[in-house]
Amino acid sequence: MSWYPIFLREMIIFKRRLLRLGYIFSTLIIPIIYLFAFGLGIGRGFKISDSDYLGFLLPGLCALSSMNNAYTWVANSLNLNRLYSKTFQMFIQSPISATSIVFGEVLSGMVKGLFASSLIVLVGFVTKGDFGLNSIFLLSILVNSFMFASLGVVVGMITKSHEDTATYSNFLIMPMGFFTGTFFPIEKIPLYFKPVIYIMPLTHTNILIRKAHLDLTGFFSLLAMAIYSFLFFFLGIRLIRNYSE
Repeated sequence: MSWYPIFLREMIIFKRRLLRLGYIFSTLIIPIIYLFAFGLGIGRGFKISDSDYLGFLLPGLCALSSMNNAYTWVANSLNLNRLYSKTFQMFIQSPISATSIVFGEVLSGMVKGLFASSLIVLVGFVTKGDFGLNSIFLLSILVNSFMFASLGVVVGMITKSHEDTATYSNFLIMPMGFFTGTFFPIEKIPLYFKPVIYIMPLTHTNILIRKAHLDLTGFFSLLAMAIYSFLFFFLGIRLIRNYSE
């Protein structure tokens, strides 16, 4: 349980922010804009895979929100703790293993990602009623939050300034939000561009999260997510073990 103090510290910070109405509003504002602009605006007039566009969009917004919030929470927290408040150095000097530090940070990012996606689920029930919420959906959100919280550890450890964190977000996170099946099916992407799309982790979340049952395609997407998750997690452990600032 040596990871628990790391996790508890982040949860105390999260609780303090959660009590502010503006924090919940800021978590919801971007997905709500997407929902109204795409789903309720242009999405009423056509169907995708025998479902209306809103039913296609809502799972993608849940994946997008869990990615953004899990990643951003951990990446920003580690970056600020390392370079400005210097509290991360206290973690390194304490008798806590690198694995426990990463695990505590990742769990806190998962809570943030799951919280954000649960807000989208609530909005989805209000606007749509039923949009395919099942066990595969929940598994997708859990693994997605773990995967991008682990990526947040990696980015939080390699960035040299707070501005660098925003740069990684612009070049890694934002393109995944638009080109990996969140707003339109991957099948619509030109063939020559698909190899790049399938390298992006969020692509496999968007594939898996819309499955009614775990078929072969869904299994390979889940496997890809698991590989990315372990890769990011153990890379984060290695970066913390080699930390020397």
